[in-house]
Amino acid sequence: MRRPALLPILEALVPICLQPLLETVACPDRLASLFDDGGGASAKVPYIQRQFLQQADRDVRILIVDDHPIVVTGLRRLLHDAGWADVDHTSSFAKAFRRCRRSRPDAVVIDLSMNAGGLAGLSFVRRLRRFDRDVPILVLTMHNDPIIARAALRTGANGYVVKDTSPEEVVQGLTAVLDGHPYVSRVLASDLAFLKARQPASSAIDALSSRERHVLSMLAEGKTYAQIADNLALSYKAVAHICNRLKPKLGVRSLQELTHFALQNFPTAPPGARTPTKRS
Repeated sequence: MRRPALLPILEALVPICLQPLLETVACPDRLASLFDDGGGASAKVPYIQRQFLQQADRDVRILIVDDHPIVVTGLRRLLHDAGWADVDHTSSFAKAFRRCRRSRPDAVVIDLSMNAGGLAGLSFVRRLRRFDRDVPILVLTMHNDPIIARAALRTGANGYVVKDTSPEEVVQGLTAVLDGHPYVSRVLASDLAFLKARQPASSAIDALSSRERHVLSMLAEGKTYAQIADNLALSYKAVAHICNRLKPKLGVRSLQELTHFALQNFPTAPPGARTPTKRS
């Protein structure tokens, strides 16, 4: 059987055509040059990484819940640079919950302490987790405290990152929770792993009234004075008076220390989640 006349020509051209490709694979800089966006040699590889991230995560919708404009602006830019283009924002827990019900974001990044005061973010996490047991929740907060971190994770958060960490760790944390993995800032991980609740004198706990226990339990849930007052049908001043009376009784000096005590000794169980509707 005769060989086609063009076959020798093709056999001669194959090495010539493949040589540039082989050199490109052997030299990453040449491969990077194919995707360069004009930012120079130092920007080539990051640009490729951004392009692949944008391709992989182009449909991921992220909701930021934070009331600090500077933090939100920086976080938006960081997430955009990492490849997440669809980033929404609200500065209210109530609006955030309505937005989660309406648009069902793929991940929520929240601060624990906003204008609502205290650790109101814990209440939001619990409420959101009851509505949707699957949505990844990443806490991004100033509270570098293993006790608060443990409370957030028990309440239903998937990750906990402190705000004074590196930008890379924020991206790592969000990537982890989106992939279904828990994440805790490295500065807290070891403290959280070995955290043991200090047991107060049993007499101090035993001496608490039923109402005082209710107030402490709600503080552990992240509720504000106004929310506690509404739940217990009390005035705001009455709740503030109960908390002020509890401080010397329990050996604490501030609301933050009282909240710490509540988180340690009145931990709330993980929220019972209802089955969410399927995402579109």
